[in-house]
Amino acid sequence: MFEKLSGLDIVKHSWQGKVRDIYDLGDKLLIVTSDRVSAFDVVFPNLIPDKGKILNGISVYFFQNTKHIIDNHFITDKTEEYPKPLQEFKDILAGRSMLVKKTRVIPFECIVRGYITGSAWSEYSKTGTIGNMMMPDELRESQKFRNPLFTPSTKAETGHDENISYRDMLNRMDKKIAENLKNKSVELYLYAHDRLLKDNIITADTKFEYGTIGSDILLIDEVLTPDSSRFWDMDSYEIGKTPLSYDKQFIRDFVSDSVWDKKPPAPVLPDDVVSKTRDKYIQIYKIITGDTDRQW
Repeated sequence: MFEKLSGLDIVKHSWQGKVRDIYDLGDKLLIVTSDRVSAFDVVFPNLIPDKGKILNGISVYFFQNTKHIIDNHFITDKTEEYPKPLQEFKDILAGRSMLVKKTRVIPFECIVRGYITGSAWSEYSKTGTIGNMMMPDELRESQKFRNPLFTPSTKAETGHDENISYRDMLNRMDKKIAENLKNKSVELYLYAHDRLLKDNIITADTKFEYGTIGSDILLIDEVLTPDSSRFWDMDSYEIGKTPLSYDKQFIRDFVSDSVWDKKPPAPVLPDDVVSKTRDKYIQIYKIITGDTDRQW
């Protein structure tokens, strides 16, 4: 499909990310979310069935429900509203694509952490810091922070992203823009945390990306998906332990227990890991969107 869409006259340029295929249509982009899955910035050779539709559906939901906080690049996910040359591919694009405004991407990932886990816990365990910021003594794994932490990273075109401090971010870009990105990211996180807590889901952390059109800053890419966030089951939450999650935890566990050195090529995922990961993605989709009738 990538080769066919890339060859259309309407497409000015196209490129593939780890999960998404992006087609430049001039002043708009077509973003197609595949079923590919990655961990530690490496794409695995097998797919998670329906993953692209799940991620796309969750992003559309949050793009439509966070506009009161910040505008975003979403235009439509209805294939009948796509440009005419794309209509012959509507059966393939339906459910896993969206038409968006073309922005100038701000090259930072805006990570907000409400709980200490993942790489933040690893850093803290070694240095007592998170994002190069000194933290209180005796924090325990999965403990909630008094206030969410903003820990940005750079966006690398190749290789791994670089975790930086908020102070570094302030030094690398306009101060007012950096402050705005931090404030909006924390506001988006708190909205999601409060919203999902009502459904017994803890949003442990997440990341946002932004772009600009003129002087306007827009939320872009994906929003609050199980690829960009950690969602925990509230019933299994206990300080000092890693709660059950609705994300790539089965893949992380498989990687941690394997001899893979986290460098390409990634190993083939076992069928049970693929199946369990897919089930968790479907569960969080239903919880977030309320769409319990969709058949996968």
